[in-house]
Amino acid sequence: MDFKCSDLGKWKEALCSYKVQIESLNKPNLVSLDDFYRNELPGVLRQRNPSYITTPELKKLMQWKLTRGKWRPRLLDFVSSLDDAVVRSASEKAFQSLPDIKKAISELTVLKGVGPATASAVLAAYAPDIAPFMSDEAMVAAIGNSKDYTLKQYLVLVDKLQAKAKELSAKGNSFTPSDVERALWSSAVGAKSGGLSREPGEVNSKRKSKRKRIQ
Repeated sequence: MDFKCSDLGKWKEALCSYKVQIESLNKPNLVSLDDFYRNELPGVLRQRNPSYITTPELKKLMQWKLTRGKWRPRLLDFVSSLDDAVVRSASEKAFQSLPDIKKAISELTVLKGVGPATASAVLAAYAPDIAPFMSDEAMVAAIGNSKDYTLKQYLVLVDKLQAKAKELSAKGNSFTPSDVERALWSSAVGAKSGGLSREPGEVNSKRKSKRKRIQ
């Protein structure tokens, strides 16, 4: 999908096909991990006062991120070994820093194995209306580059997705920056598999991302 597209119908179609595209990848546990990330974790985080994420939850979030994208077991090992008290403290500070996304990301990236992309996934679970996930697909569509996984680049992505969400919401439907990210991801995966209408299970999509830095 062209990021400049202003057709609300096309954005809604892409967003609505997200679950189908998740299923079409045929990756072990991705459907259940995605359900955890999108539907279970946000409520758990918001119910806590103050809000924080635990090491087991961060590990599961990392499993979701790596399964939906490129599998990098070393990152999972790093996160799994983090002290729970340290993770809780860092995430509590990050959530309290919002809407200052720069500060929030910086609070999370002190954790070993957590780069800007993983930190963005944590923030997106807690505040999808503020911080979108830093996915390859969203980066390519909005910025034209998916290799520069830095805080500076993420802030550029945030500005663009927030602006697009505001534009689409003005047309009568509520879109969050995270909705925009999912629509872009869904559209990209659908294009690779032959279209948004492709039924689940027909395609086994393979990613060819060549990222070196911690995300």
